[in-house]
Amino acid sequence: MRRAFIMIQDAVMVLVAVALSLVLSRSNLSFEAFSYEGLTTWACIVVSSHLLFRYCGLYNTVWRFASTPDFFNILKSCAILTVALYCASLSFRFFKPVTGINERQFIVFFLVSFTIISAPRLFYRFLRDGASWRILNRAADKGLTKQALFVGRLGEADLIIRFTRTAQPGDYSIAGVMAIENDAPLGTRIQGVPVVAVRPRLTEFLEDYTRGTKSLDLLIFGNGAGREIEEYSELVRVARHSGIAVVQFSGFSELGQGGKLVLDAVEMETILRRPAVPSDIERIGTFVRGKRVLVTGGAGSIGRTLVRRSLELGAEAVLVADLSEFGIFQLSQYIDEKDHDRLKARIVDVADRRQMTRVISEFKPCIIFHAAALKHVPLLEENWDAAIQTNVFGTLVCAEVAAKCGVPQFVLVSSDKAVDPTSVLGMTKRAAEQIVSALHESHAVQPNGYQPGGHHSGTKFIAVRFGNVFGSNGSVATIFQAQIEAGGPVTITDRRMTRYFMTVAEAVDLVIMSAADAASRQGRDDYAVYMLDMGKPVSIVEVAETMIRMAGKSPYTDIPIRFTGIRPGEKLHETLHGEDEEVVELSTSKVFGLRTDVVDWPRVETALTALQTAMKSQDKGSALAVLEGLHQAERSPGDARRPTGPKRIGHAG
Repeated sequence: MRRAFIMIQDAVMVLVAVALSLVLSRSNLSFEAFSYEGLTTWACIVVSSHLLFRYCGLYNTVWRFASTPDFFNILKSCAILTVALYCASLSFRFFKPVTGINERQFIVFFLVSFTIISAPRLFYRFLRDGASWRILNRAADKGLTKQALFVGRLGEADLIIRFTRTAQPGDYSIAGVMAIENDAPLGTRIQGVPVVAVRPRLTEFLEDYTRGTKSLDLLIFGNGAGREIEEYSELVRVARHSGIAVVQFSGFSELGQGGKLVLDAVEMETILRRPAVPSDIERIGTFVRGKRVLVTGGAGSIGRTLVRRSLELGAEAVLVADLSEFGIFQLSQYIDEKDHDRLKARIVDVADRRQMTRVISEFKPCIIFHAAALKHVPLLEENWDAAIQTNVFGTLVCAEVAAKCGVPQFVLVSSDKAVDPTSVLGMTKRAAEQIVSALHESHAVQPNGYQPGGHHSGTKFIAVRFGNVFGSNGSVATIFQAQIEAGGPVTITDRRMTRYFMTVAEAVDLVIMSAADAASRQGRDDYAVYMLDMGKPVSIVEVAETMIRMAGKSPYTDIPIRFTGIRPGEKLHETLHGEDEEVVELSTSKVFGLRTDVVDWPRVETALTALQTAMKSQDKGSALAVLEGLHQAERSPGDARRPTGPKRIGHAG
């Protein structure tokens, strides 16, 4: 109905433009306006103008969001209509002489038609965006609109101001813009909203503003502002300390229904201070879609996200294998209800060969993500046997059963602790990598797995190595958060300590991407171990200080920080690859292949047998000596080691 009204309005305006052009040019036509000839002429003009305006797209625009190109389109349409009518009049005069028509009338018609067709639209935009509309809205919805400051680029501010004014209902009103451009003009206005602060005085201005007013409800950061301004975390701290909500603009949604801002809550993981790793959704979606996925340790933080991501990417079904009954229950609350039909769960011990054989043979997965592991460094120094049982023999059982059942792909979720290990966790993770690498090598040469029906099928074995996952269970972020909420102190082992950090979402997508890359490689021209690009290492002290500030408190004053000394097995600095490993750049962004040495499977089997003997006698020294010997075997010369990955080092497509 609204579009029909606009079409009728334009038809009337065209007729008005014709009449005004005749009056203003003082022309007298040779026929009466309401004669048969006159009415036929006006009807032809209306029909032709309507068809032209439809063709030019004048009725496809949502005029509350109209901009300069839309008004230029009106100008173009009126110009084409004027030229068309002029050419038609010249042609008509060849058949029948008509007096009172000249070029002046068409010039006046063009100017008048553009003006009176544009005017209602421009006036509507003024009402929607102008001060009068805002005053009416405030009178009607007093107290419902939140006052906000925007921190970002001026171009983005222009878009956001426009959308906050046109959105129905109007949830936000931008009171001022804090520009991040160094050359931004302070005191100027964008659609009537003042630029109230520029760098480097953003934090100082926000502190003054929050002290001087209580009407500010929201601080909106522009897309990418966290990467572009050094004061990002300090601005978050000031806002939260004053009870102001903090969000980040990431786009628009529901444009046709009135337009809404997409505002994401600023989480603690923003302290990574680096751009988020973009995901190739099309590639990982193609890889997972329609497949059956098994996730061991699926109730843990990484496994849980792997489960949800696989469901989002269109997996046919996802099976969670975990020993934690409560963790599986929590997982069911974490997954969308619409995906519950595709989610299966089994309470099993990954080191129990009989249970895992039953689970895998019944479910028949296409991909196994082996995320089940014990990972707390100091705790595993005491509980070394549990670490070996889960991290080493759990990996062995799952990998061998995967091969026996003909699972196409097995992916071990590994850790940077496996590089030059100094802890029980690191040694067990390194042994798990060695198991996977040895199986990768042997299955690449001689497939020995079976699918139903007896067809030979080689299982693709890979390990994906990365550092700390920010916000995962037991990570420093969750520990610090709990300590901050309790009022402190925040405990750090050593002020020099650094770690690599990645968000759970980034890590999971890159694990799936690594698996997709591995699936596309054949024979020996592939990699047993993949490494994720974690950016630069982050100081643990800086993590603690930033988290305290983002909680609205001051480090060392409101929340003390206490240094306790390095615990058994901990390193000051982690590395993602050893000196004897070579990193190969792949065409897959943020994922690298590792060219490393692989211990032959017979030697791995011998070491595992000795490890079982040491565990039965509860001989920790002997068990760790076996693990250390297996690690040293990678570096020793002779037939026991073999490099995996392509022989050429450099860029690999």
